[in-house]
Amino acid sequence: MNILDKYIIKKFLAAFFFSVVILVSVICVIDFTEKNDDFIQHNLSMSTVIFGYYIYLFPYFANLLSPITIFIAVVFVTAQLAARTEIVAILASGVSFRRLMLPYAIGGTVVGMLIFGLIGWVLPLGNKSRVAFERAYVKRPYRFQGRNVHIRIGPRSYVYMESYTNDSNTGYKFALETIDGTVLRRRLTADVISWDSTKKVWHLSPQLVRTFHGPQDERLQTLPARDTTLNLFPKDFASTYRLAETMTLPELNTFIRTKIERGADDTQLYLSEKYERYSYPFAIVILTLIGVTLSARKSRAGVGGQIALGFVLAFVFIIFVMLSRNLAQVGSLAPLVAAWIPSMVFTVIGLALYRFVPK
Repeated sequence: MNILDKYIIKKFLAAFFFSVVILVSVICVIDFTEKNDDFIQHNLSMSTVIFGYYIYLFPYFANLLSPITIFIAVVFVTAQLAARTEIVAILASGVSFRRLMLPYAIGGTVVGMLIFGLIGWVLPLGNKSRVAFERAYVKRPYRFQGRNVHIRIGPRSYVYMESYTNDSNTGYKFALETIDGTVLRRRLTADVISWDSTKKVWHLSPQLVRTFHGPQDERLQTLPARDTTLNLFPKDFASTYRLAETMTLPELNTFIRTKIERGADDTQLYLSEKYERYSYPFAIVILTLIGVTLSARKSRAGVGGQIALGFVLAFVFIIFVMLSRNLAQVGSLAPLVAAWIPSMVFTVIGLALYRFVPK
């Protein structure tokens, strides 16, 4: 790494962190004005709001807007070098355009690795507090609205509830079924099932048990009210508001395995979150190199015009991410494919731009 590399990396990273601080600060101020009525309604002090919420919201927005801020930083630094004809001098000295992109690639990789560590382990820890704050003071109280709920709790065991009230952790019209393949072997029903928070068990009202030993062999048994343990907990009916954002990568992997074992219908959402955490840092590097390619030549629109173009491309990337995420959640695309489509599309765009840029 020579002096030129250090010079570009230093300016690039400084511009990136400066863009993050300025842009995210403005957004946090706007967010505060929108939520100030909620804070006043709950009589929250300024210190509680700042250290209980915005200290965690700031890095969340910093990560969310990283495609925009990385573009701003790259375009700003490179356009300045081009405006001062420094890039022309560098290329005239025998340095290839590909070699010129090396310090940007190094800087983008550093930012990408930082983001991967943040979204995999650090940000979820802060998001736990941020999401809990939003549930308590910003969002309306949560009520479980599911009807006719089916949950797989074991290789052969399935739970059914007609309804569930999370305020009292009580389910109604409960059924526990044991199924071998497609054959029903046993069905236990109870009118009410409630969670005993002291004993950490479920309390069942009197039950009716049907055991099937053959097509014509059905036995009935009545059991009194009793306590029992199930691979089922009140948290399974709790709010899933931004739940994926509150889990570290190991926690997310464990949670996905549990979802798959239970045959949950929202597994796609968490798989998308997982794969996006791997693709996002790669996208940062791609966007960095595209920014260099776009702004390495002088433009009549000046630095401002090139920054505006960077904004547009960064927003297009974010739209691609949101669109592919929605397609994955509704099952139109595999989560792995959906997570990598924006990066792949912009990789192709970057290669096309690189081919036609003056070198």
